[in-house]
Amino acid sequence: MKKLILSASLTFVLQACVTVDLSSELGTESDPKEKAEARIALGMGYLQQGNMVKARENLQKAYQHAPDFYRSQLTMAHYYEQVGEKNKAEQLYKSALSQHPENGNVLNNYGTFLCKQGNYQTADKYFNRAIEKPFYYLISGSYENAAFCALKSGDETKAMGYFERALDYEPARYRSALNLAKLEIEHDKLMDARIRLMRFTQSYGQRKEALQLMIALEEKAGNQNLVEQYQTQLSKLS
Repeated sequence: MKKLILSASLTFVLQACVTVDLSSELGTESDPKEKAEARIALGMGYLQQGNMVKARENLQKAYQHAPDFYRSQLTMAHYYEQVGEKNKAEQLYKSALSQHPENGNVLNNYGTFLCKQGNYQTADKYFNRAIEKPFYYLISGSYENAAFCALKSGDETKAMGYFERALDYEPARYRSALNLAKLEIEHDKLMDARIRLMRFTQSYGQRKEALQLMIALEEKAGNQNLVEQYQTQLSKLS
């Protein structure tokens, strides 16, 4: 089963989606946060494309427009993480936390940072603090982050519980469903895993990762006919 380990990367999350409109920068009366949002959208887009120069240019401008805006702080910190400037990233995360101690996004993203540094117990506390905030809506993402962090720390039982909670809040969460099924197979909860993978296939159709898990499940259950059936289906996707 070790070869079937799925993506265990924690996710940097922010609420809200913005429309890129730099025309607001031309007006002196425009809201600094609106100008920052436009630059954040551009900067994060460039970051995803791997254009680090343009990403930094836009995220720095966002920070200049609204240095106390939590989204400006978090995205700039995320950029520093991506380029290996961990000390600068931590300074910005701590600044955001100091100014916005009740903001779930800040708590979640600082927890993500801490987990990447191997500070698993403290990270877990920040994920749970984010989840507890009454106006924080990315709860499933924080539960999934907490699950992956628990996996990194070696606590598979805690990870399973967190994946279950992530799916309670968002049943279609792709990575949580697959990783929970994998753990259920490893912990001999074969019926739970079988039902989960069947539901996953109903939602997403046949996927390579799910078929690999179904093969591992039926091998463990001793159902050779089903193993061969799933292997045939997998070969058609390869």
